[in-house]
Amino acid sequence: MKILCVCGLGQGTSLILRMNVETVLREMGVSADVEHMDVSSASGMAADYIVTSNELAQSISGTDAKVIIVNNYFDQGEIKAALEENLQ
Repeated sequence: MKILCVCGLGQGTSLILRMNVETVLREMGVSADVEHMDVSSASGMAADYIVTSNELAQSISGTDAKVIIVNNYFDQGEIKAALEENLQ
């Protein structure tokens, strides 16, 4: 399973989101390849899931990945709830 963590520029915020997603996935016992990047790079990238904010989700196109919305990239509880709801 491949998960992309996306922010506007692909620098700090998406890296923080990636680290929190990896932590939550570990706690859930789920194995995944997690990467972080900017929204324009994510649009053309093959992935199973994209984790991003509601605002950026509207900018993502050209992918079959399921988009998972997380409003607070620092809130592991919100991240866990979103992943549990969306991961099949």
